[in-house]
Amino acid sequence: MSEEFVTLTENTGALKDKTIFITGASRGIGRAIALKCAADGANIVIAAKSAEPHPKLPGTIFSVAQEVESAGGKALALQVDVRDEQRVQEAMAQAADKFGGIDAVINNAGAINLSNVESTPPKRYDLMQDINSRAVYLTAHLAIPYLKKSDSAHILSLCPPLNLQPKWLGPFAPYALSKFGMTILSLGLAEELREAGVAVNTLWPRTLVATAAIEFAVGSREMFEQSRRPAIMADAAYEVLITKEAALSGCQLIDEELLVERGVKDFTDYAHNPDNAGDLTKDLFLD
Repeated sequence: MSEEFVTLTENTGALKDKTIFITGASRGIGRAIALKCAADGANIVIAAKSAEPHPKLPGTIFSVAQEVESAGGKALALQVDVRDEQRVQEAMAQAADKFGGIDAVINNAGAINLSNVESTPPKRYDLMQDINSRAVYLTAHLAIPYLKKSDSAHILSLCPPLNLQPKWLGPFAPYALSKFGMTILSLGLAEELREAGVAVNTLWPRTLVATAAIEFAVGSREMFEQSRRPAIMADAAYEVLITKEAALSGCQLIDEELLVERGVKDFTDYAHNPDNAGDLTKDLFLD
């Protein structure tokens, strides 16, 4: 079973009948964003590779679709590899056909490997560039015609603010390049689409978030004790999506900072272990 999702900020109904296309939405942060938006009455396109249950990673596109429907939204479960141009194009068309358009694209799917250049095999390097930075280009390229027809269009990518200090580059430059590539593309898209009224933002967590990436790619499940739950990113993403008139477009956002601006004062319950809320670890790329 996937972790229970409990939202900690109020829903406004602003996303009712809006169509949100979320990559990698079968688990973790993507799933949390899907359920938060579904509770607001949104149509959720669950675009992820996970169609079959995994012994170590709970959640599939179909299980999340059921959760979306139970939360109050409408769901479309699509098996999508964000590296596959034709499949992404087909998925966009399927989403628009079913729901009448696309209002937001959330680039949540990601690949991580924290190794330096010498230790990173070419296949792993290519995987990170394709799933991280190239996917931002590809989803935007294919979604823009739909987004331009929306009166509240957003592209939101989960990537860090630019921070080119050597301490973040030396240990894992290939991964850093892929994530900063997402950010640079997002900054460029914000300018490119400003006159069209399409808001483009990046969002990154202040602390580690308890996901499979932390458990299997960064450290171990014990690191969850120094992490927050995916709900904090879901609540922050929701605040981005309900922001009108592209007021935040071009901003490189941090979940905690945005939520403070929106009135959240107590972050204790976001912690994976609320009793340990004062001893959390900052995420990568943040000083």
